[in-house]
Order: sequence, then C-alpha cells, then structure tokens
Amino acid sequence: MHWIIYIIDVQNPEVKERIALCIKAYYANLKFFKSRLVNKGSKLKLYRTIIRPIVTYASETWVLKENRIRKLLVLERKIIRGIFGPKKENQTWRIKNNEELDKLIKHENIVNYIKAQRLSWFGHIQRMPEARATKKIFKWNSITTRPRGRPKYRWEDNIVQDLGQMKIKIG
Repeated sequence: MHWIIYIIDVQNPEVKERIALCIKAYYANLKFFKSRLVNKGSKLKLYRTIIRPIVTYASETWVLKENRIRKLLVLERKIIRGIFGPKKENQTWRIKNNEELDKLIKHENIVNYIKAQRLSWFGHIQRMPEARATKKIFKWNSITTRPRGRPKYRWEDNIVQDLGQMKIKIG
C-alpha cells in the first residue's frame, strides 16, 4: 500500500487513475503472482495481457513527461520484482536491480509500449481523410499565441521526439 505516494499527480488525473486501477488489478491477482506452482513466464504473460493494458488504456493520447515516465517505470518494476522475486547469491538473498529486470523483460518496458502505441495512433491519424474530425483537430492551429514563459509540453512534441530518436523524418 506504500505505492500511493507515487500516484499523486494533480495535473494528470487520468494517469493517476490508471495507475490506481493497475494496483487494484495486481492485488486482485496477487495470489497467482506469488504462487510457486506457476512459472515466471506465465506470470509475465498475465502481467502483459491483463495488468499492462489496464494502465495503458488510452495512453496513445498522453503527454509523457519525465515525472510520469518515472512513476510508470516504478510501478512496472515493483510488479516485475513481485513476479521474479529476489536472487540468491553467496547464501544471501538480494533484490534484483533495474538492469537485471530490464534484461528479464527484454527491454520491453511500459514506456516503450506506450511510445509504440502513440506512434501507431499518429500513423492512423496521418492516414485519415481530411474530412474526419480527429484529423481536423490535429491539424487545427490556434488563433491566439501561446502564453509567455516556457511552452507546455504537447502530444505533438512527444511524437516529434519519438520520431527523432528513431531517426525518422516526417514530411
């Protein structure tokens, strides 16, 4: 129950709500995740098919800032640590570090999943006919100027950053 401190985010209540629902789903299936009769591969599949979709529902439209990325990664690592458990070295038990967990899930973390979903949605928007409302909203330009100060991070900025990381140029 100490996860509650990680989900407080006043500016983005839908991410907070998704994380809270994910925690509920994890605890509802905790008996399965802690069972020694079920192998770790099956537990990981259950996480990817039941728990992860709960937290990533409608994540294609999220603006991922650093604090939200950190909260999502912390959530995922806690669940993965619960699945894989501690590691025994030299007759002592220790918790696996983040690099070991990343290797176990083959670098397919929740943030990469959200980025892939977001790029998929962006491609869908680009292929839409110009008459569709979604495409009109995406192409819409505000008449007013943005307020003074540092500009707010937008969904489109996330897309440009993701495409830049993948070295893809948009035309």
